[in-house]
Amino acid sequence: MNIKKYGFKDSLVKSKTNEIPARIITTYRDRYEIICDKGKGFAKLKTGSYYNNPNSIYPTIGDFVLIDWNDNGDSRIIETLKRESSFSRVDPSSDRQHEQLIAANFDYVFIMQSLNSNYNLQRIERYLTLSWQSGAIPVIILTKCDLVENYEKYLLEVESIAIGVNVYAISCKTGYGIENLKRYFKQGNTLVFLGSSGVGKSTLVNTLIGTKIMQTSEIREDDSRGRHTTTNRQLIMLPNGTMIIDTPGMRELGMWDVSEGLDKTFQDVEKHLGKCKFSDCSHINELGCRILEAIEQGELSRDRFSSYMKLRNEAKYNNDSENYLKEKNKKFKEISKYNKNNKTNKN
Repeated sequence: MNIKKYGFKDSLVKSKTNEIPARIITTYRDRYEIICDKGKGFAKLKTGSYYNNPNSIYPTIGDFVLIDWNDNGDSRIIETLKRESSFSRVDPSSDRQHEQLIAANFDYVFIMQSLNSNYNLQRIERYLTLSWQSGAIPVIILTKCDLVENYEKYLLEVESIAIGVNVYAISCKTGYGIENLKRYFKQGNTLVFLGSSGVGKSTLVNTLIGTKIMQTSEIREDDSRGRHTTTNRQLIMLPNGTMIIDTPGMRELGMWDVSEGLDKTFQDVEKHLGKCKFSDCSHINELGCRILEAIEQGELSRDRFSSYMKLRNEAKYNNDSENYLKEKNKKFKEISKYNKNNKTNKN
C-alpha cells in the first residue's frame, strides 16, 4: 500500500516525525477508518492531542493525519495535517451555532441535481456558494435528462447563474453526456459528490466504471426522493486511481463562512454593490440605489438579488446572530422613519 496513491504529499509534514501519514477514508461517531503504507485499519483520536487541546483540528473524511500505527487494534490519530480544501455547513444539530465539516482535500465538487421534481435553482446557488468557499472547483451535473423533453432549457438556466462553472446534462440510462465527465476521473483526482438522495450519485460512478461498485436504490415516484444508500461518508478508490468522497443526501445546507463563495457565485450581483448613492443603502426604496436601477433596467434579476441577500443574511446570522439581529432591527427602524417622513412630505 502506498499512501501517495491516495494523494499524500511529503510537503504536508513540516518536520521529521516517527508518526505515519494516513488518510481518513470513512468516519463513524468516534472512530475512523484509515489507510496508510501499513494498509487499512481503524483509529481513534489521541486524547491529549485533541480533547485536551482547544486549538486542535478534528479530522473528517479525506483528511490526512499522522498516526501511531497499531498492528493489534485501533491506531491513534496524533495530528490533522493542513487541508488544501474543505466543505462545511452549519451543523443542523447545533441550533445553528457550530460548523460541521463534510469533507476535506478534494479537487472537484460535483453538484448533482436530477431533472425531475428534485430540480431547484436556489438549491444549486446554495451548493455553488459553499463549493466555491471550499477552495475546490465546482462542477454541476444535471442527471436524468432523459426524463424531460427539453433538457437544453434547464442547461441554459443553470449556466446563467453558474458563472465560470462547467454544467453538464447526462443520462446514465441512455449514456448521454457521460463521455464529457471522464476528463475529471483521472488518477490522483479526488471528487466530492454532493446532492439529495436519489439524484444518481452512485449510479453515475457505476456507469463510468462499467461495473457495480456502489449500491443504488429506486426513488419514490411521488416526490422523486431516494433512500439513503450512503449512510456514512466514505472515500472510495476507483480502479483507475480516481478517489470519490460520497456523502449521504443532505436535507439541510446552512451557510457558514461563505464570504469568498458569495463573491464568486454572485459576481453579477457583487459588481453593482458599493455604487449606490448612499453607503448604507438597504436596496429597498432609496433614491440612487444602483441595485434597484439594475433590476429596473433588466441588468439584474430581482429573484437573483433576493437569493443573494437570503444567503448573505443567513451566513451573517449563523456567524454572529446577536449582532445580526441588532443591525436588522436598526435597519427596519431607519426604513420605517424614511417611509414616515416621505409620507408626511407628500401630504
